[in-house]
Amino acid sequence: MDVFFYNLYHSYLLKGEIQLKKKLLIFTCFFLLVSLLIPSFALAAEAEIDTGDTTFILMCAALVMLMTPGLALFYGGMVRKKNVLSTIMQSFFVIAIISIQWVLIGYSLAFGTDHFHLIGSLEWMGFIGVGMLPNPDYAATIPHQAFATFQLMFAIITPALISGAFAERMKFSAFVLFTLLWATFVYDPLAHWVWGVDGWLRNLGALDFAGGNVVHISSGVSGLVAAYVLGKRKGLGTESLLPHNIPMTIMGAGFLWFGWFGFNAGSALTAGSLAASAFLVTNTSAAAAAISWVVCEKLHHGKATALGAVSGAVAGLVSITPASGFVDPLSAIMIGLTAGIICYLAVAIVKFKLGYDDSLDAFGIHGVGGAWGCIATGIFASTAINEAGSNGLIFGNPQLVFTQIISLVATVAFAGIMTYIILKIVSFICNGLRVSEKDEDTGLDLTQHGEDAYESAAWGTSTI
Repeated sequence: MDVFFYNLYHSYLLKGEIQLKKKLLIFTCFFLLVSLLIPSFALAAEAEIDTGDTTFILMCAALVMLMTPGLALFYGGMVRKKNVLSTIMQSFFVIAIISIQWVLIGYSLAFGTDHFHLIGSLEWMGFIGVGMLPNPDYAATIPHQAFATFQLMFAIITPALISGAFAERMKFSAFVLFTLLWATFVYDPLAHWVWGVDGWLRNLGALDFAGGNVVHISSGVSGLVAAYVLGKRKGLGTESLLPHNIPMTIMGAGFLWFGWFGFNAGSALTAGSLAASAFLVTNTSAAAAAISWVVCEKLHHGKATALGAVSGAVAGLVSITPASGFVDPLSAIMIGLTAGIICYLAVAIVKFKLGYDDSLDAFGIHGVGGAWGCIATGIFASTAINEAGSNGLIFGNPQLVFTQIISLVATVAFAGIMTYIILKIVSFICNGLRVSEKDEDTGLDLTQHGEDAYESAAWGTSTI
């Protein structure tokens, strides 16, 4: 009897051992299979990424980032020397503010899954899900993170552009809060409307290749609203408010022109023929606008100035931005020549007729130039340049002009109303938007930052 139970127990152990060995064999085979497949998956994923396109976009992102320090110099040279550091600081600090905001919520709001055709979701909050593989909805040949980084640089420079309208008079604390709120509640929704999948202006068929609506119209109109809300600078019309360092401004304009090639050509999102076309028309429009601005200046005042030449070039760059991926070089010449004329009129005549103090002409160049570029896209766009676009008026499709005007009106209304609301909120929180009259007399460099750009400035002096 004992032998029987012993044999039965031994048989049970043997079966258990055989089962265990089978399980170990199955697990080993499965592990080896997965190990063999993982490199294949990785290679397949890597094959979707075009290294040439990725290199191109990362370089373009760096070029666009350089535009914001360029803007700091461009604006910094045009203010009085007692305000040069505060003006430069506003542009420079935007890089820090928006870089964090974009990773936390900005990118997701702009490009996340659509809600009501107005705003993205928060699914990519903190860049969760924004990985190394391409997102075919936006850029099928580069890592998703590369696309998001490229778009970050647009989000950075846009609120920095607004600062030119209220230069020399806004508290730094108010500026920081305004920038954060404006980026979240104005820029991000507009970016979704125009570029996000299922955004309502994108669905409408509006064309904005590199930021006419999203960047320039929105910042220009917001700058105009800010100029009215803050009021005029102390001494406007009675004191000299001339630029203190035009060579600095010219250097900044050079960085802007250089960086704009990344801005527009990079918006093709591939290193191909469309990028080359956008590069060429960008340069062409800037050159044409510089010429027409200088001619207007010579006819109006009898002098052609260096400041006028660089202002005209920037006006041409602004105006070609929405059209840069849809028009040919001859159209770019027409767009640039017209931009130089209408932006000059806005800056030299209309501003004084209406009586607002847009310190550094953010509205006159970016708002007016962006509006012209939006409409010009509807006139000159051609599918021969970009099959993904539409033909414009001169190619037999007047409907595109009406679509562009709708997008223009929507952008102006949204940016204007939201900016006014945000400024009122910021004013309440910061106990006002403007520095005191005494601080304005002394200069914002010393009173807001405790720094002095030049040895000649000192406490209690009004350095022009």
